[in-house]
Amino acid sequence: MTDFVSAEWVSSRGDDLRVVDVRDAWEYDGLGHLPSAVNVPFDSFRADEHSAESDAGEGMLPDEDDWAELLSEASITPESDIVAYDDHHGVFAARFLVTAELFGHDPDRLHLLDGDFSSWQLERETTSETPTVEPTNYEVTRPDSTPLVGPDAVADAADDPDAVLVDTREDEEYDAGHIPGAVLLDWRDLVDDETRGLLPQDEARSVLERAGIVPDKRVVLYCNTARRISHTYVVLRHLGFEQVDFYEGSLTEWEAQGRPLETT
Repeated sequence: MTDFVSAEWVSSRGDDLRVVDVRDAWEYDGLGHLPSAVNVPFDSFRADEHSAESDAGEGMLPDEDDWAELLSEASITPESDIVAYDDHHGVFAARFLVTAELFGHDPDRLHLLDGDFSSWQLERETTSETPTVEPTNYEVTRPDSTPLVGPDAVADAADDPDAVLVDTREDEEYDAGHIPGAVLLDWRDLVDDETRGLLPQDEARSVLERAGIVPDKRVVLYCNTARRISHTYVVLRHLGFEQVDFYEGSLTEWEAQGRPLETT
């Protein structure tokens, strides 16, 4: 399953790890990046918001062929071990990894840097040199099952005592309108401000438990456009939660369908 890995782990892996930097190209080129990292900017694999309003059920996922081309250009194969990072506590990098999982990349080969570029450069080497990579012919093989759920399943989860529906946005957004029955868990509540990575596991579990998010319940996640839930999804899977559903369409789709909202 997709997990968090330390800077030490990344440094020790050498050439058998494909490091992906999802920041904008100007940051990658101008501010430097991790040694051997390739640049796959967030906007290159994020669909237009209107995609979430369609009936395709793909939410904000990119086109399958576009995704395969991006990974091919980054010298990634379906057998590659990938670690992704950004400079925003991992939320954009998590979106890259969840997209990879949904398109069939082995989750055990997907890793999120525990921290981000800012935390890395405080103690470790960076470079401005772009690595020379050999393009591959990455082919998407859709998995037999995914954590994706649609709006009807989301609505049902709010009334299911064995499930908890989780809104991962900010307090103000939640108060202005959320899916009925959802509890609030700002994704940033699981981030350690000092390390810019995941809270210590015991602290993270306490934060989750206070929101009613426990391993024996099915967890259903949403936000606005599936970016923030990507981080929470990776956290929960890393902590051993087995039943985690992912509402890809999130509120963009929910509101486009005229479904009800609750205010606080």
